[in-house]
Amino acid sequence: MMARGLPKQKPIPGVKHVVVVASGKGGVGKSTTAVNLALGLAASDHVKAVGLLDADVYGPSIPRMMNLKGNPEVSDRNLMIPLVNYGIQCMSMGFLVEETAPVVWRGLMVMSAIERLLRQVDWGELDYLVIDMPPGTGDVQLSISQNIPVSGAVIVSTPQDIALLDARRGAEMFHKVNVPVLGLVQNMSVFRCPKCDHQTHIFGEDGAKQLAATMGLDILGDIPLHINIRETCDLGKPVVVSNPESSEAKAYVAIALEIIKRISK
Repeated sequence: MMARGLPKQKPIPGVKHVVVVASGKGGVGKSTTAVNLALGLAASDHVKAVGLLDADVYGPSIPRMMNLKGNPEVSDRNLMIPLVNYGIQCMSMGFLVEETAPVVWRGLMVMSAIERLLRQVDWGELDYLVIDMPPGTGDVQLSISQNIPVSGAVIVSTPQDIALLDARRGAEMFHKVNVPVLGLVQNMSVFRCPKCDHQTHIFGEDGAKQLAATMGLDILGDIPLHINIRETCDLGKPVVVSNPESSEAKAYVAIALEIIKRISK
């Protein structure tokens, strides 16, 4: 029934593939994952250009994580020009409002902002546009899924039971709007003590793997709970670019390569 009367999907000019990174709830590391996956995609020899769109209008975090500030310039065609760092073209509501200013908007204003971020940006030629979705299964998720062709969705969850319930809802939503779910990323899968190297499954063990098996999905990869990931994003130097030889960075790059492989099929 959801498929009836949907608007006709219109591609974003110059963008070959759109990958949405989503989660059923906040606090599971979705934005951190989206940033590092975008950088992981760009690290591939087969990828020339990657963009990153922050669709979380109420809580934009891409500007801080990508170490970007300022208002986007406007092209001759009256399109916003993305801000660039680490070779990634970025657009976010955070570039249009003060960092600490709350966005107190009703649904229609949010949808108008999303339309502007999608259609009124000069993305140029991109192999991949990674969209950091807001948490949940609301208007923004539906609007993006229904208005542009999406090559695939990546669902991020911790192994915790409560997070997995919401992750399942997110995956089911994409199924209903005919967006392929590429797989799940099990974030914060294990904590390794930096002093004694002991491993502790703080949020449970293999919960996302069990959910994936239940839904007929695959696990794209596991990301550990590591202070290096948190510190580098807070500093605006994501681990994939600041410490590319680390096991954490290699985990993100491996997931990015898996995404490329699945989309190419």
